[in-house]
Amino acid sequence: MDPNQAAKNQAHTRRTEIECWLTDMDGVLVHENQAIPGASELLKHWRDSEIPYLVLTNNSIFTARDLSARLSASGIEVPEDRIWTSALATAAFLKQQKPGGSAFVLGEAGILTALHDAGYVMTETDPDFVVVGETRHYSFDAITKAIRLIIGGARFISTNPDATGPSPEGPLPATGSINALITNATGKTPYVVGKPNPMMFRSALNKIGAHSHNTGMIGDRMDTDIVAGMEAGLHTVLVMTGIADQAEIERFPFRPDEILGSVADLL
Repeated sequence: MDPNQAAKNQAHTRRTEIECWLTDMDGVLVHENQAIPGASELLKHWRDSEIPYLVLTNNSIFTARDLSARLSASGIEVPEDRIWTSALATAAFLKQQKPGGSAFVLGEAGILTALHDAGYVMTETDPDFVVVGETRHYSFDAITKAIRLIIGGARFISTNPDATGPSPEGPLPATGSINALITNATGKTPYVVGKPNPMMFRSALNKIGAHSHNTGMIGDRMDTDIVAGMEAGLHTVLVMTGIADQAEIERFPFRPDEILGSVADLL
């Protein structure tokens, strides 16, 4: 048998043993607020079959409730308790690190709400942590304050490493770019909780009571979804409806377990 075909058969066999799923959102389920064909049907299949799943995103601007509403407007029904953001993962991590702690936050409702719900106090006075999340309104004064607090001893945490984000007009500077600015000013690098840190996947697995050996990860990016899924021990599925193309795949020394055209191929 052709070795490539044998590998495909082996991957498909493993997929039949998957009992839980994690999936990225943008580029997998939706593209520019339009549902990707097959996404709604796959989610319905998981619900009807009572398959545990979570939709993951590095976006820390929105709460899970906000994202659920945005997906619904695109024709995709995902309850808020099935959405796991880098903000929720960061809040869970900080609650574990220091219960009842305090933070100075650069970010919006997603990270602020998650930290409040985790029992954190937001303060500008001697916080335990400085947390950098996604926002469309970075303030020079707030960045300056973050730099001074980190120099003063606050621990530097970030929700995600994405250097840019998309907009209709082109790329926007995102969390990773602000992380780099603060690192340059302080000499301190942040601990980044979101993808590709496998910790985000482990916290997602904990949320749905899943185990890595029988959980799959669907993503559209080699440098976040696939590498983190691989390092977390998950069955990895790359779909070609988002960032990745064949040239992008060839850039990396590792491969996903499966490469599919879209989530429709999982039905």
